[in-house]
Parts: sequence; structure tokens; C-alpha cells
Amino acid sequence: MEYLDFAGEIPAGEYGGGRMLIHDRGTYRCEKWRDDEVIVTLSGERTAGRYVLFATGGRDWMVRRTDPAPPGWTPMPDLVRPMHSTPAAGLPRDRAAWGYELRWDGVRAMAYVSGGRLRLLSETDEEITGGYPWLRAMAEALAPTEAVLDGVLVRIDGAGRVRPVRPATGSRVPAGAQYLIVDLLWLEGVSSVDVPYAQRRELLDGLVLSGTHWQTPPWFPGAGDEALRAGREQGLPGVVAKRLDSVYQPGRRSRHWQSIDAV
Repeated sequence: MEYLDFAGEIPAGEYGGGRMLIHDRGTYRCEKWRDDEVIVTLSGERTAGRYVLFATGGRDWMVRRTDPAPPGWTPMPDLVRPMHSTPAAGLPRDRAAWGYELRWDGVRAMAYVSGGRLRLLSETDEEITGGYPWLRAMAEALAPTEAVLDGVLVRIDGAGRVRPVRPATGSRVPAGAQYLIVDLLWLEGVSSVDVPYAQRRELLDGLVLSGTHWQTPPWFPGAGDEALRAGREQGLPGVVAKRLDSVYQPGRRSRHWQSIDAV
């Protein structure tokens, strides 16, 4: 129990010398303990579920998760292509039927978060996880929750100007790097692409995604003029209007999403 809450460096030459990290905290319940098989249920902050560990020969073991899937559960999709907006000359006439987001000048990226790990794809379906290692902390913070997110990678400088953030060439985090999350497409075994936009935003806000390098920007339900004014004040290119009752149409450009310039 002496090392229960210890994380840090143990001096070389001492027992267990090296770096020690705390991966998870929680409780477990052991159902079976044999020399060749262990069944345990974990209830941790990052890891949860029923697992079977079994010997396969020699010193080799395998582990398998055996929780029964809840009704309606679907596996995380390998690919959800981003939905796109169409240009519009001005705000919609029926402004109360729309929600409004600030339009960010950045790199569109879809984040697949599972088991504390991150997979990041560009809007052209390219694997870009390695270029943004600073965002892996978001997946670790979100664990054990699993989700597919739609967002924009940006860099916010000291004057508040927003620019695209370039892929990292080393471990150094670019100053002002942020992942701005604007939509939720799958959560804990349930697809939300057919859920109306207003409800998706409520689900997204409920995750309280906020960290050093990631956040969920505010949105403006029914308040297009306020959103456009905020965009102008921040020097952003404009806003995106999304119908409150619109579903997410992967890979499509839809009139249910409209981009309006802040001029």
C-alpha cells in the first residue's frame, strides 16, 4: 500500500527504479482465480468492464472483454466523413430555427477516442494522429468514455488571432494549440448522426470537454445576429448556421448547414 498514490521517479539502483505512473484508480471484483484463467470485473476511472485472462501456452496470455452489449449498441465506426456547409449570402430568414457556431480558420479533424487512445483523421480521411501528439491527453482525460468527435485544429496567438495549426515535428506543443470540438457523432455505443443538431449539441456540452489544448466553443441557438457580431469582434471569417432539427449527413454538403461571411 506504500506506493498506492505514488507517481514519479524511483532512483536507479533501488527496487523498481525508474519512472512510475498511475494508470487508473478504482476497484475490482474477482470471479475466478486459477493458474490458467482469471476473471475479473474492473470499475476504474479510465477502465471498466468484465475481463477474462487465460493462458495460451508457456508464458503467453490473452485477455478478452466479455461484457454483454446493451440493447441498441453499435461498435465505433472506422470512418465518419465530415459534413459540409454551403455558402449563403446572409443569415436565414427563420433565424430562430437555426443554431449558430463561429467559423474557425483551421484544420478540420475527426477524433476517434477509445480506451484512452486517440485516432485523428483529416477531412480527406488521412491519418494525422502523429502530427498532433499534444491532443492525446484529451483521449486520456475522456477515458473510459468512447466517442467520435468533429472539430477544428487551430492556433490562437497572444492577440487572439486564430490560425490553422501545423503538424508538430517533435514533442514541443505549438503555442496556443487548440482542438475546438463542434459536434458529437457517436457516444458509448450509440450513433448520433441521426439525432437532431440541437440534441447533439446538448450531448456534446454534457461531456464538458475542456482542457489545456481542447475545448467546446459556445454556440448560439436562435441568435444569428449575436453570433455574427461575436465573429466580427474576434476577427473570424464568419459563422456557420445549422438547422436545429438537422441530422448529420456524413460526406455531404447540405443546405441545412450554411456558412455566412462576417462582412
